[in-house]
Amino acid sequence: MRFALVIFETDESRRRIQADRAAYRKEYEGWIGGLSAAGKLVGGEALETERVRPATVRTAADGTPVVTDGPAHAGEETLGGWFVIEVADREEALEVARSLPTPETVEIRPVLESA
Repeated sequence: MRFALVIFETDESRRRIQADRAAYRKEYEGWIGGLSAAGKLVGGEALETERVRPATVRTAADGTPVVTDGPAHAGEETLGGWFVIEVADREEALEVARSLPTPETVEIRPVLESA
């Protein structure tokens, strides 16, 4: 089964990145390398979270698109990226998410299988 691991940066992960970006990246890349070596990593992308603010487009009741400067859901956590993994089941996806060595929040979502 394929699962998306949706990564949300937290105040703590941002502090660690700013304190020592190289060490943080090495720790993160080690985790990604392990997933890849195990044949579980399908793909993924990191999002720019420091230099350019996100924007949100919502459709108003009258059908008009409304643009807001900022994320869809403001708060401590910031959408930072995602990985797609191939594992046996949800329990294994949770195991992979729990193994992330850095303090981001990880949301696990099954990928919809198309016919």
